[in-house]
Amino acid sequence: MSMNAARKTEIVEAYAVKKGDTGSPEVQVALLSERIKELSEHLTTHKKDFHSRRGLLMMVGQRRSLLDYLKSKDKKRYETLIGRLDLRR
Repeated sequence: MSMNAARKTEIVEAYAVKKGDTGSPEVQVALLSERIKELSEHLTTHKKDFHSRRGLLMMVGQRRSLLDYLKSKDKKRYETLIGRLDLRR
């Protein structure tokens, strides 16, 4: 259910702003989006797993906060990121 190290480094390298970057909002949002996608697939088969559903909602809220922060700091980076991740907003 959790993401393996190879997939995580692949995402970090793809969304890093500069070399060795793991803490930028783009990387954090991309990692959260991957975890949200995996957990959503889990919840389609395990409909009564309410503890995981709460974790999913918390991750969605955290991603929303990071996106709001990025939008307030740099609108261009925000629009690029949601375009690359295919997010609705």
